Amino acid sequence: MALLDKQSSIVDTIVPGTTLRPVRGWGGGSLSLHVGTALLGLYVLAAAVSTLWTPFDPREVGAGEPYAPPDGTHWFGTDRLGTDVFSQVLAATRLDLGITVAAVALALTVGAFLGTVAGFYRGVADGLIMRSLEVLQAFPTLLLAMLIVQAVGPGTWNVIAVLAFVGLPEYLRLARAEILSKRTWQFAEAARLAGCRPWRVAFGHLLPNSTGPLLAYTSINAAWVVLVTSSLGFLGVGIRPGEPEWGSMISRGQSGITSGEWWISLFPGLAVLGLAAAFYLLGDGLTDATDPRRRR
Repeated sequence: MALLDKQSSIVDTIVPGTTLRPVRGWGGGSLSLHVGTALLGLYVLAAAVSTLWTPFDPREVGAGEPYAPPDGTHWFGTDRLGTDVFSQVLAATRLDLGITVAAVALALTVGAFLGTVAGFYRGVADGLIMRSLEVLQAFPTLLLAMLIVQAVGPGTWNVIAVLAFVGLPEYLRLARAEILSKRTWQFAEAARLAGCRPWRVAFGHLLPNSTGPLLAYTSINAAWVVLVTSSLGFLGVGIRPGEPEWGSMISRGQSGITSGEWWISLFPGLAVLGLAAAFYLLGDGLTDATDPRRRR
């Protein structure tokens, strides 16, 4: 109760007249937040375990009989080369989750910086940044990602850079909108009167007080990155051939769906679905916890 009273006073300071109420779910949090956190925790654990152990080498050909169905030895069965599907799914967790976290962090950093510059300095900088953004958003995101990856070549770091580049417009717009709305607030004016230089006001005062919407959007962006990464892998662009990756595993197993070897595509497909759902649920839960208007 003491913690709840403390949180209520903090929120009441930010939004006068608002009282923090317990949100539905286990232990005082929203159900979406708990489920999303638990799911994401399982994926992080799987990624950590895969760095030290997998039942079989995920690249080993002939680890079992080709097209062996799931059993006690090969939990997710084997593919047409006899490679253990469970080991591949486990190893791919580290790759797909790593790409997602790195791409989101890079897009957040660059987008927040450019949005702060555009919103605070306005003028020519704002015009150039926003016109470039409009050109970028004229292309469908998946098509643009495919074209850039094809141009720069395959590789994990190339995929991270491309997904961050394609995903940063929303961060830029959010940061710019927040800076524009807060640049004349009293704390910003007080910083100017105290003798702070413009860049210090922008990045030392305005940006730290504008991160709420940016951080809330990261979970939605992360779910999008998971789906696009798998789409690129399914289409055979981006990730180098032979790397365990969920999208490429789904692509290799799609021919077996009609002939009865359903497990090759099913389990990596469920992995993609689960990770995307974890980020969506986490984002929804965080919004419930931080937005007083969504509390009942």
